[in-house]
Amino acid sequence: MSAGTEARGLRLSLPATSANLGPGFDAAGLALSMHLTVEARVAAGFQIQATGRDAEICGAIENNLILETYRGVLTGVGTAVLPLHIKLHNEIPLGMGCGSSAAALLAGVALADHFGGLRMGDAGIVAEASRIEGHPDNVAACWYGGFTVSAQTGDAVQVATFAGDPGWEMLLAVQPTSLATKKARALLPESYAKADAIFNVQRASLLVAAFAQGRLDLLATAMQDRLHQPYRAEACPLLKLLLPLVAETEIAGVALSGAGPSVLVFLAAETTVLEAVTRIQKLVGPEVELYPLRIGSGVERTLL
Repeated sequence: MSAGTEARGLRLSLPATSANLGPGFDAAGLALSMHLTVEARVAAGFQIQATGRDAEICGAIENNLILETYRGVLTGVGTAVLPLHIKLHNEIPLGMGCGSSAAALLAGVALADHFGGLRMGDAGIVAEASRIEGHPDNVAACWYGGFTVSAQTGDAVQVATFAGDPGWEMLLAVQPTSLATKKARALLPESYAKADAIFNVQRASLLVAAFAQGRLDLLATAMQDRLHQPYRAEACPLLKLLLPLVAETEIAGVALSGAGPSVLVFLAAETTVLEAVTRIQKLVGPEVELYPLRIGSGVERTLL
């Protein structure tokens, strides 16, 4: 297939993601059960029809991350840029630490791969999106799903992933105002104490074991962090409100979602979603949105 000129349309469903998960800074990621869905076909000119959350932003042709990535990948390899008609439905909060940029970047790379006939494969798509994003944690979790640990090695990304326990329930707490990842990264120090590094290595290792063995009881300790959450707490007020809940038996673990400001709360096995929503909504106030979620699967691709 030359330059994708005979390509059929493509439908992508990409999950939201929560990276870091406490101590897994720039390494761990978790797919969540809310999605960005994109349907694309070759057209006479670029068009986007958007529904769902932040539809006006998602539907703009200018400064659209999906289209910019699609054009950039094809231009970079000298392949013709075919105009697309895109229908998308977005459930992922933008600028809230829920992997919206990773989902959009992967959509753009995957569309370029499909309509440009690039044959990048899963590893190539993830590597290219990680290169653009600057780190692979959200990208790997979004593409492969479940709980994912990733590492950049030169131009490649090494990934280990497993589905996780489908019975685990979570609440994502989303405040009304966003926090840019660049600003959140600027809050971090240039160096850390040896004791803090050891603290995080221990808990990051425990975090992997907790997801691998389905040990919900380990999360209260495994999600503790000294490398990024303490420095972002002032810019992420929900973290300061919700982190103390790990001392309660109803809550299994709490961590900043990505760079924030959203917070991911894991419920203990005996806690119902209704109980948790009632308790947490009173604590954070009515302006904060609470999304009941489970661990999500990876990207779904369908030819149209």
